Amino acid sequence: MSALYISLLIFEAILGVLMIILILLHAPKGDGMAGIGAAATVFSGKRGAEAGLDRLTWTIFGLFMLVCLFLGFGFVK
Repeated sequence: MSALYISLLIFEAILGVLMIILILLHAPKGDGMAGIGAAATVFSGKRGAEAGLDRLTWTIFGLFMLVCLFLGFGFVK
């Protein structure tokens, strides 16, 4: 195993933990069955912080998938 492979494994683990934390920071989107009557509020625009959190979560997810592909297909050995 090369140093690059080991560092990518560590980076993937860090990205995974960071993605879990970011997903848990998201605000709940509704109240389950009780929120059906107020469904219009679910589709309203996101606030700035929530939009930024979404963007950051998707960026971390993209990086995570890219590292998974590099490691999974053996581009780095």
